[in-house]
Amino acid sequence: MRKQIIKNLVIDKLVDAEILGEEALELKVENVDAFKLKQLELEHELKLKEMEMKEMEKIKVKELEMKERLEMDKKEKEDEFKLKELEMKEREKIKELEMRERLEMEKMKIEMVKEESNTKVQPKSEYFDAAKNIRLVPRFCEKTVDKYFPQFEKIAHNLNWPKPYWTTMLQSVFEGKAAEIYSALPSEKSSDYDTVKQEVLKAYELVPEAYRQKFRSYKKFDSQTYVEFAREKEDLFDKWLTSKKTDNNFDNLRQLMLLEEFKQCVHLDLKTHLDDKTVGTIHDAAVISDNYTLSHKRSFKGQNVNTSSGNYKNQSTERTDSKPVAQNKSQSSYNMSSPKFDTFEKKSLICAYCKKNGHLMADCFRLQKKNERDNKPKSSACTTPYITSTLECPASQAFKSSFL
Repeated sequence: MRKQIIKNLVIDKLVDAEILGEEALELKVENVDAFKLKQLELEHELKLKEMEMKEMEKIKVKELEMKERLEMDKKEKEDEFKLKELEMKEREKIKELEMRERLEMEKMKIEMVKEESNTKVQPKSEYFDAAKNIRLVPRFCEKTVDKYFPQFEKIAHNLNWPKPYWTTMLQSVFEGKAAEIYSALPSEKSSDYDTVKQEVLKAYELVPEAYRQKFRSYKKFDSQTYVEFAREKEDLFDKWLTSKKTDNNFDNLRQLMLLEEFKQCVHLDLKTHLDDKTVGTIHDAAVISDNYTLSHKRSFKGQNVNTSSGNYKNQSTERTDSKPVAQNKSQSSYNMSSPKFDTFEKKSLICAYCKKNGHLMADCFRLQKKNERDNKPKSSACTTPYITSTLECPASQAFKSSFL
């Protein structure tokens, strides 16, 4: 405001002094209100601030763009790095596969070379001369059949005899029942070693039940040491387990023990029925026993079962007089436990009725069945059949009459 006033005064004086012309009066500035000037100044400041804000916004936008570009660059670089890593891994895998293929090819070549060398070196060994090796076959003994086959198998494995020739080698030394069994087999089965072995063992009654009885009834001799006795017991036990095919499995061994105990606690005819069925588990034995009992109308009451662990025998029938039977049983158990008694190798029990070994006439199942049929009353139209469980063999009757 002051500047404008001073300017106007200067112009007026210069015009009065005729230094400037009247035209200079036009240069004089009109007086403006202070309010308008302030308004103009404020507007100018606002415009300046707006310009600054716009510039700041532009700067921020540029910074954001720069950040985005940097982030994009980082992502691109990371993606490129990952791609390179994947490519490197794929290349390594390809190299590993190539190396494996090369190693396999080299192994195949080595095996091919070995096979070629074997075919060149071993044309003569492929031929097996049974006539030359037959003299190495151990002599067959009918008393030790269970020990013969393991001995033969050891020799055959050690000498690398082909298994198809084993039966040919065996038939040259078979005698007695073994020779009869081999000649009775058809040609297809006679060439199978396992079949021939199984049939021969059956012929000599070397079945699981026989091994079990041997193991349970074997007693120590006076001439034996306890080490020898323990070894024989262990050998008999192993043969029993092998014949039952337990395969060193705890569950199979558990079922074997439970099944044996179950059979010792049932009636003799039921035990024989279970033996014929070749039961594998105690549950199956229980189901079969229930079915057998129902079909034969036999109750569990009134059956006298021998569960003593010393004899491992079942009473076939219920005895009416306990004293003679107990005395007879004590005598038989004494004979069985004596060291001079060897059931299966030196002296065998022979039944006087059926002429079979392994039991006495007092325990003969056939005789008990015969007596049961003879003592069974005939049913009439007005009566129901009555099944008696008191069976006595002639030997026990004679023994009882001596006390009466």
